[in-house]
Parts: sequence; C-alpha cells; structure tokens
Amino acid sequence: MTGMYCNKCGKMLKVQKDILYEDFIHISKTWGYFSQKDGKIQDFILCEECVETIEKDFVIPSHFEDVKEWI
Repeated sequence: MTGMYCNKCGKMLKVQKDILYEDFIHISKTWGYFSQKDGKIQDFILCEECVETIEKDFVIPSHFEDVKEWI
C-alpha cells in the first residue's frame, strides 16, 4: 500500500506492513445537472481530526449510532 494523505491537512495516514492503522473518510461525488461541476467526479480523503474540525462548523450536528461488531 502506498501512502494515503488527508486532502485537508496533508498528513500521511499511518501504514505499517501494508496495514492501515488510522481511519478516514473517503468522499466521492459525481456532480450532475444544476452544478458548476456537471459531469465531473470529485473525491478526497479526510483524516479523523479534520472531520472533527469541520464538524464544529455544522449548524445541524452529525448523526451517530452504535454498530455491533461481528467477530
């Protein structure tokens, strides 16, 4: 696995022996009609710290719910 970087802060996500040791959000958006980016695909990665920074500006907070992990 090659380096993965947060698009906002530029930090390289932690990888050891091809295993990613840090979580992130990957956003991919295909822009459509009524957009200035019609016909384009935009994608980026945000590290957890940058997501938290962005969320502080939300007027309506994010929704969280617990997930049961299956082993």
